[in-house]
Amino acid sequence: MSIGPKLEKLLSKTFAPQERYDSKFMGYDISYVTNELGEPVTLFIGKRREDGNIAGERYVRKIVRNPGSDEILKSHWDLKGKVSRG
Repeated sequence: MSIGPKLEKLLSKTFAPQERYDSKFMGYDISYVTNELGEPVTLFIGKRREDGNIAGERYVRKIVRNPGSDEILKSHWDLKGKVSRG
């Protein structure tokens, strides 16, 4: 499973800093964690279990910033593998 343009658009937004968000996206359960700037940096996508964790795949965002600022020059999501919990 890869992150498509619609999910990338959702994850390009800024949210509250250092929070975890749980929701549904196109039939999948997703959870994502934000960094200190409110940018999603960890994503779990798959099927939510009864304990609230996700069995599926984990992605981590690599962000390259403009030196000396918080401006994002580029970013991409790396698949880190299967997970049985989020």
